[in-house]
Amino acid sequence: MVLSIHNISKAYGKIQALNDVSFDVPQGSVFGILGPNGSGKTTLLSIILDVLEANKGHFDWFGHPSSPDQRKKIGSLLETPNFYHYMSAINNLKITSSISGRGDAASIDTVLQKVNLFERRKSRFSSYSLGMKQRLAIGAALLGDPRVLVLDEPTNGLDPVGIAEIRDLMMELNRKGHTIIMASHLLDEVEKVCTHVVILKKGNVITTGPVDEVLMDEDIVEIGSANSEQLLQIASEYSSIATVKREGNYVQLVLIKGSARLEDVNRFFFERGVVLNHLLLKKKRLEARFFELTNN
Repeated sequence: MVLSIHNISKAYGKIQALNDVSFDVPQGSVFGILGPNGSGKTTLLSIILDVLEANKGHFDWFGHPSSPDQRKKIGSLLETPNFYHYMSAINNLKITSSISGRGDAASIDTVLQKVNLFERRKSRFSSYSLGMKQRLAIGAALLGDPRVLVLDEPTNGLDPVGIAEIRDLMMELNRKGHTIIMASHLLDEVEKVCTHVVILKKGNVITTGPVDEVLMDEDIVEIGSANSEQLLQIASEYSSIATVKREGNYVQLVLIKGSARLEDVNRFFFERGVVLNHLLLKKKRLEARFFELTNN
C-alpha cells in the first residue's frame, strides 16, 4: 500500500473533525476522498502531509511512518501556489524548486512536458487560462518526480474546459505511474477519474473501496424486447429479482447483488420464448450512491 491510515482522530475544541478514520490507498490508484462540507477532507490531507498533527492514530507512507525521506516521494497541492504573474512558467518553477529544495533546473522542462505546458513555457503566467494555471500548480507538485500526488480540490473554480484538462492530466499522470490522492466535491469528475474512493461524513468513514464496489450495492439489468408487457410479466418470475420497473421503452430488473450474469438473464428469457433486443448491466451513478450514504 502507498498509504495506510489507522484510527486517525482530530478535534478542534469541541468539534470532532475526524473520528477513528482508517483506510488504505493502493499503489497505482487514483483515490478520491469525498464528503460534504465539514466532513474532514482537508483536515485529513493536512494530517497525512504533516501540516497538522492528529490527536489519535497514525499513518504509514510506503509501509513506514512519515519522515522527511518519505515526504520527498510525495508532491502536494493544498493551496494554489503564489506564482509571479509577470514571470514565465519556467522561471516560476525555478523559484518554486529553489524554495522547496525539490527538483532542479534540468528537470523543469520534463515537468512542463508532463503537464502539457512546454510549448508555453516562456509565456507569462498572466497569459494562461485558468486550466493552464492549475496545470502549472500541479507541475509545481511534480517537482522532484514524486511517486504520489496529493491534491485538494484540483478542479475547484475551473470552467468545464479547465475541468476536462485537469481530468485528462490526472489520468495521464496515473498511466505514467503516479498514485494520485484527491479530495473533491465534484462527484461526476471523481466517477470519471478515480479507481478507489472513501466517503466521509462528519469525520467518519461511511464506506471505502474500489469505485465499482461502492456503486454496486445492487445489480441493475436493463432489458428490452418487442413486447414490453410480456417482458414485464415474465421478468417478475426471475429467481434473483428484487424489484421490476419500467423505464421508458425498457424494463429494469433490480437484482440481488452479485447475481446479475447477463448470459443467465438472456437464457432465462430465451427459454420462455422472448428474444431480447436490449440487454445492459447498469451501475448506479456515484452521485446517487453518495447522497444515499451521506443523507442517512
